[in-house]
Amino acid sequence: MEKTSQPIYSVVIPVYNSVDSLPIITQELIDFFHSLSHPFEIIFVDDSSTDGSRQKLIELAKKNGSNVKSILLQKNFGQHNATICGLGFAKGDWIITMDDDLQHPTKEISKLISKQKETNAEVVYGIFPRKKKHSAVRNLGSKVVKNSSRILRKSPGEGSSFRLMTKRLAEELSKHRLSFLFIEEIVTWYTHNITFIEVEHHPRRFKQSNYTGLSLIKMVSNLVIYYTGAPLKVMVYTGFSISFVSLVMGIIYIIKKIFFNVPLGYTSLITAILFSTSLILMSLGIIGEYLSRIYMAQNQRPPWVIDQIYQEEEPKNHD
Repeated sequence: MEKTSQPIYSVVIPVYNSVDSLPIITQELIDFFHSLSHPFEIIFVDDSSTDGSRQKLIELAKKNGSNVKSILLQKNFGQHNATICGLGFAKGDWIITMDDDLQHPTKEISKLISKQKETNAEVVYGIFPRKKKHSAVRNLGSKVVKNSSRILRKSPGEGSSFRLMTKRLAEELSKHRLSFLFIEEIVTWYTHNITFIEVEHHPRRFKQSNYTGLSLIKMVSNLVIYYTGAPLKVMVYTGFSISFVSLVMGIIYIIKKIFFNVPLGYTSLITAILFSTSLILMSLGIIGEYLSRIYMAQNQRPPWVIDQIYQEEEPKNHD
């Protein structure tokens, strides 16, 4: 990148099986920043693609010089992990993150930049129309994730992978080493200076989303366990509630036996045993989930492992 007094923009794009869209998004970004006369860099992070994306990224890095850097991960770590990995390599004053599927129009970056200048926010999220160009499963999953965040973490409950942030915030995010990373949650640890602006959202040009119903359920589960104490609170409140109900039932049975000589039989005993046993097993299962997360954290399992990095030293001339 050339030295200049103008702000430098870094665009971080996690990649997974998007070989057809990579040349298009690269050229669109190059044309966009050249039209603004802004220095820029594009950082691709390949999350162990299997469709030829890795080789395509190497070609793009060689073709476009220091404007394009391609980071290849050794295995699949997930979109958020790959994004934060890319943030650690960003040299720009402002960092933009976006998807690799061409659903985020490049020209909409102007809206993020303008909104930041208007509000002086540390993070500007490009949010999409209520009905995004996703499958029904993906839209439902996104809604569940956002509502879970809003209810359990009292966060804004909005956000997307199309965002602009300050270099300071990007540096803070890149320090995290949890095995499961969720950017929207971590952002709220460092700043509440967050704003939103509606942007266009295009349908996918190639293939279908890599997210499935099962992967979205897994994401919500990890989000709840890693970033909230909700399951533990459920255990506590449920335990107190059942204890109170059991106490009341016990008093009723005692009164019936003493004053009315009502035979109780084994029904009440069996019911109480099964009820309490199921509660204990549920509680142990939740504790086990937390212990497994603590075990992974203590093992210091890396959130990503880089295989190779490709970047030419000098920028290419695109005029």
